[in-house]
Amino acid sequence: MKTCLVVDDSRVIRKVARRILEELGFDIAEASDGMEALAWCRAVMPDAVLLDWNLPTMSGLEFLRQLRQEPGGEAPTVVFCTVENDIERIREALDAGADEYIMKPFDGDIMACKLAQAGLA
Repeated sequence: MKTCLVVDDSRVIRKVARRILEELGFDIAEASDGMEALAWCRAVMPDAVLLDWNLPTMSGLEFLRQLRQEPGGEAPTVVFCTVENDIERIREALDAGADEYIMKPFDGDIMACKLAQAGLA
């Protein structure tokens, strides 16, 4: 079974994402900030990361850049899931190594579609 690390400072968003991703067949881990997520990835690299942009201690973009420099950090499929909708921000995320981009709010159909486009579902 594939693993997905859900990184969001909102417990509600993590809960909703967990429910959707479990229905899609993923094992889920959660992190509430970028530092916690990076520590998790260093211990067990996930298959996928669902990543918020606005996080405490380390932004999602900073986390992504750091992740891609870690041993094995090029492997996870990273999907940004955020309210950031400016085209420059989306381009910045994709240029930094994100594989897909989901706008909040999201639902199961959107999540399944984006994960399929990223080759995960």
